[in-house]
Amino acid sequence: MDSEMAGVQACDVLIMGSGAAALCAAITAKEAGLDVLVAEKTEVFGGTSAWSGGWLWVPRNPLAVRAGIVEETEGPRRYLRALLGNRANDPRLEVFLENGPEMVGFLEDIGAMVWRDGNKIPDFYDHDGAAEGGRSVTAEPVDGRALGPLIDKLRPPRDVLTLGGMAINSGADMAHFFNATRAPASMWHVTKRLARHAVDLATKGRSLQLVGGNALVARLLKAASDRGVTLWSDCPVTDLVVENAQVTGATLHHHGRDRMITVRKGVILAAGGFPHDPTRQKGHFAHLHKRAHASAAPVTNTGDGIRIAEHIGAQIDMTLVEPAAWAPVSQVPDGKGGFKNFPHLVDRGKPGFLAVNSHGKRFVNEAVSYHDFIKTLLAVTPEEETPEAWLICDHKAQRQFGIGWAKPFPFPLRPFLRSGYLKRGRSLRGLAVECGLPPETLEQSVTRFNAHARDGRDPEFHRGETPYNRVSGWAKHKGPNPSLAPLEHGPFYAVKLIPGSLGTFAGIKTCADGQVLANDGAPIGGLYAIGNDAASIMGGHYPSGGITLGPGMTFGYVTARRLAGLPVKGLDEASQDIELQRKEA
Repeated sequence: MDSEMAGVQACDVLIMGSGAAALCAAITAKEAGLDVLVAEKTEVFGGTSAWSGGWLWVPRNPLAVRAGIVEETEGPRRYLRALLGNRANDPRLEVFLENGPEMVGFLEDIGAMVWRDGNKIPDFYDHDGAAEGGRSVTAEPVDGRALGPLIDKLRPPRDVLTLGGMAINSGADMAHFFNATRAPASMWHVTKRLARHAVDLATKGRSLQLVGGNALVARLLKAASDRGVTLWSDCPVTDLVVENAQVTGATLHHHGRDRMITVRKGVILAAGGFPHDPTRQKGHFAHLHKRAHASAAPVTNTGDGIRIAEHIGAQIDMTLVEPAAWAPVSQVPDGKGGFKNFPHLVDRGKPGFLAVNSHGKRFVNEAVSYHDFIKTLLAVTPEEETPEAWLICDHKAQRQFGIGWAKPFPFPLRPFLRSGYLKRGRSLRGLAVECGLPPETLEQSVTRFNAHARDGRDPEFHRGETPYNRVSGWAKHKGPNPSLAPLEHGPFYAVKLIPGSLGTFAGIKTCADGQVLANDGAPIGGLYAIGNDAASIMGGHYPSGGITLGPGMTFGYVTARRLAGLPVKGLDEASQDIELQRKEA
């Protein structure tokens, strides 16, 4: 912990940041016998990872194989080629595909992680090489008591996505909450969860039922601590030390004073990208001329890792197809005159919902990925208009699924209505007036949608026709399409959606082993970047859920092995590219 190693002046590996990618690197390096220091800017560990759903996209992972899902090596490669085009030639992709399954198995074998499979989660697109499952894993839920004192250093789940601080896990757990008033077994599950949460709040002041990204980080944090990784919180890295074109150390601000740390092997940048760096956003987020960007990442993710790398000549890749992982966001009043950003990842694809633009017209298949939802909104919004949309549902859908921050039954709606977050109308016309939408146009849009939704069809946008669309719906829905139901039970509700993100894709350009490249194309000795500090290996595309954490943790594993002098799959060929870059430089 912080106080135990206050005298540290040198280490083998310094890691900036403490998300899942950083902690995976720390554990791997420590297992290889290296002395590791994790420097976290904030008072708590976990970064954006602790706020995430905690899913990793790792094709051909061991859990899928054990379940009998054994796919050819070319399957995920075909899928990525179909989506990424020329970006599929990035040598880092091959390193990821080769080492991802090994990383999952390694963390399991050393007892650092207990995984849960996502063998029924399909890829986002129904393209060549797509899979309907077997490519996703996440952490099993964990009791926070297992962390001991470390529980107080774990970033809590994002409050607006919880029930009074208790996070709900995707899959069966969430399904029980949606079905609580309809099935005794689900009601019993929910009752037990809430009762346990009440005890946790009374005894510890926070939820100890850790799920999703909180469980992922908790397991990694405990594994790192148990192995003797030095963990410093409230410790921003402010600069890098370079000697003879080699990064040899860094300056940290720790316990109120600047400290110089000498690094024997290398520095790994894993500080979470630049979702709250307004200067870099204005240069690369085209929609910002109309509205400030609303990221759901922690506000402390201000691009520090990218900035200090750029300061010593690192190459920043802003040429990606999209610079960020887009997501529709609604703004929740925080009671202090500001807002908290609520990412709409779940509700849009449920039966009884639809979305319209500021003219009251549908513009998108609501059940597509959150990334594509905002890509479409930005594409269809004229240059002179502000990109925004309204997510609309009827009373039945709201009471079962909720809409954004406005929780489902039995939670009362009055607080959400009183704050102005939730709009309500006894009729569609009344709702349109509340939202400032053209009443006749909204009525026509919903009437046209309803006429086909009753039969489970959406000829305009084809919602529910892909495996991902159907999983985004509600399996227990009695209609022919799990994603579609007409909006016909008033009153009707709406929440305004604006462009936001879960994090950034653009970032530091790296070699196939994660080493940072300089502006002249030469690798910078002793400096690596992983997670959202590195430019996404997907080139700004979003093929499936988990394409941030999967590659992030894989390259944490790869860079740590590289620094320890251990072999890395796929780098025999990739190292030729790295060596060529060195010679050309």
